[in-house]
Amino acid sequence: MKRHYFLIASLALAATVNAGPKTEGSGDAAAFARLKTLVGEWEANTQMGKAHLSYELIAGGTALVEKETGEKMPAMLTVYHLDGDRLVLTHYCMAGNQPRMRARPFDAASGQLEFEFLDATNLTPGGGHMHSAKIRFVDNDHLKTEWAFYEDGAQKFTEGAEYTRVR
Repeated sequence: MKRHYFLIASLALAATVNAGPKTEGSGDAAAFARLKTLVGEWEANTQMGKAHLSYELIAGGTALVEKETGEKMPAMLTVYHLDGDRLVLTHYCMAGNQPRMRARPFDAASGQLEFEFLDATNLTPGGGHMHSAKIRFVDNDHLKTEWAFYEDGAQKFTEGAEYTRVR
């Protein structure tokens, strides 16, 4: 009987230690809160002409939709949301696939938020896809983005832009 109580107490202690504060989860929640401040309209001059981002909160503020349009490209969408305690995005790409990425720990001091590839739908073996993304919050009216495109398991190119809030 004594052994039984000792085992239960040990398991309870282990569960308590393992269930400690979720610093990564709280960091992801802080990163999502920062992303929500992007709601509005943004513009950048890029190598492919003028680019436009619009951000809108949907689903009672639980998802942020980013719509990207440009002079020489079809529109694309990226949806950011918390999945439990982790921040994820799904990018609906003109390449015809939908990569999902998970946020790395948010560096609030530098304003740098990075996402890494998790998986994708409609991705063929070796197929081209967006594999990572970086967002840097310069200030409330300036934003830098960089997306890395992979094909055949290697980075093929990156595309970046510096956006200014217009509304």
